Amino acid sequence: MGAAVAKSSCPRGAVPESNLEARILGAMRRREAQGSSIKSFNSIILKFPKIDQSLRKCKATFENFDEDGNGVIDPQELKHCFEKLEISFTNEEINDLFDACDISEAKGIKFNEFIVLLCLVYFLKEDPAAHQAKSWKGVPNLDSTFETLVDAFVFLDKNKDGYVSKNEMVDAINETTSGERSSGRIAMRRFEEMDWDKNGMVNFKEFLFAFTRWVGIEDADDNDSNKDAEDNDDSDNDAGNDN
Repeated sequence: MGAAVAKSSCPRGAVPESNLEARILGAMRRREAQGSSIKSFNSIILKFPKIDQSLRKCKATFENFDEDGNGVIDPQELKHCFEKLEISFTNEEINDLFDACDISEAKGIKFNEFIVLLCLVYFLKEDPAAHQAKSWKGVPNLDSTFETLVDAFVFLDKNKDGYVSKNEMVDAINETTSGERSSGRIAMRRFEEMDWDKNGMVNFKEFLFAFTRWVGIEDADDNDSNKDAEDNDDSDNDAGNDN
């Protein structure tokens, strides 16, 4: 991980822990200055099916870079992935991305983590301050999908400080469900799903991990794993019956 950064200009309890997180925060603040085209949280929810369908197109790409077929992409495979996609990141940046997205601490990037990693790469590449080439090869055209995710975060972050707070989430939900008594509970549940480090502030990476769960990517990945295990059990049982 990169060195810790200074605490100035960051909300209390939300200090970037690495150079990578500081870069993402700076890029997000520059992006937030442009505003968001999204008008309500409900309009984000309506996009879930289309986003889910688009993100699943990355499954073949993920499997292609999972060279040993063990269901995760290890650090060396990730470096090969960046080379094949012609993404110009340093080894330190790739390692930081790996550490940031391996939230399961499995020493390997699972499919939902791969989606988040790709979105972060897209976001950093699109930042006007970045020097990387804009195009990348071998990935389904996800620019519009990733831009929708960025736009959704910008919509939620009303004060444009690079983080989403509880109050901002409540305000966003209330705008959609005005007058409904359950709106506060819905907002708090959504916020808790995002704030996995429980520091009271949600950064862009946390938001992306929550979003993959909301559209069903993580559940689908788990279901695929369970199905593979069941298929293996069935094969073992069939072999036993044959004997």
